[in-house]
Amino acid sequence: MTPPPDPTSRPERADPTSLPERADPTSLPERAAGESKGRAGFVSFVGRPNAGKSTLTNALVGEKFAITSPKPQTTRRAIRGIVHRPDGQLVIVDTPGIHRPRTLLGQRLNDLVESTLTDVDVIAFCAPADERVGPGDRFIVEQLGQYRARKVAIVTKTDKVGRERVAEQLIAVSELCADKDWQWDEIVPVSALTEAQLGVLADALIALMPESPALYPEETVTDETDEDRIAELIREAALQGVEDELPHSLAVTIDEIAPRQPAPERAEGGSKGPITDVYANIWVERDSQKGIVIGKAGAHLKQIGASARPGIEALLGTRVFLSLRVKLAKEWQRDPKQLGRLGF
Repeated sequence: MTPPPDPTSRPERADPTSLPERADPTSLPERAAGESKGRAGFVSFVGRPNAGKSTLTNALVGEKFAITSPKPQTTRRAIRGIVHRPDGQLVIVDTPGIHRPRTLLGQRLNDLVESTLTDVDVIAFCAPADERVGPGDRFIVEQLGQYRARKVAIVTKTDKVGRERVAEQLIAVSELCADKDWQWDEIVPVSALTEAQLGVLADALIALMPESPALYPEETVTDETDEDRIAELIREAALQGVEDELPHSLAVTIDEIAPRQPAPERAEGGSKGPITDVYANIWVERDSQKGIVIGKAGAHLKQIGASARPGIEALLGTRVFLSLRVKLAKEWQRDPKQLGRLGF
């Protein structure tokens, strides 16, 4: 399969009247003469793990393309989601949470975040309303001054607390840059779950973007490949119900996605429609983890398949036969060769 474009790359805007070059060789159509350019650009959400970045991204885009989980470091790639608004276009680059790395994988995730933040137009720092501002938040905000991007603070998960607590968090977040030589351009409270203030946030972000033609066609919501999205849906399902270090040790690769040859129609009722065969691998680091993922008599592996299949079918628009195999890649988080094979 053709590898996806580098998600940390971004188009140049040397000539604001022309469309930017993209990693994808397929060029976008030119805009009609005299058509208003509006505004368009890149925003990246940053924050501690589980600050609600991926959930917020999905809510703004209006479609799930970034997986979510209460497990730390769920997001492992820079994933683009596109928000289309009447006055412009936002390209949200969902990145891993910034953290102090303990493995080579963790360091590479932090490097990915840094390279992304160097290129985006706006950095949006996320702090959940139901958690007090702590050292992790201060550590992240301390790093933001090195980037040229405009900076916005977002208080997420406002549906989980009352107005008084939201107000306290807004004050606490505003004070994070009180001693800095820069200030927040905007501070916005939102709830991705109830969609409260989502429109306000989108308008605020677009207002900070440069004048530019749209960077993606109107029907595009992400530049993720189907293979990448399917792998992530399987990993999201595999994360359910596992504890301790196992979530960090899970990786998913796809061997094949192929339409099944149509079977002869049945005498009664005819065919039930096309089927797509998906063959995937779930990788773990230790032999003991294979048993956890598979479960007694394969029960947990079957549950993973049952949980992932509806999302895959919705994405592909067909029924899906999902074949999952659990494989061992010893200490892959610390092995450069293994990381490369697994796509990191």
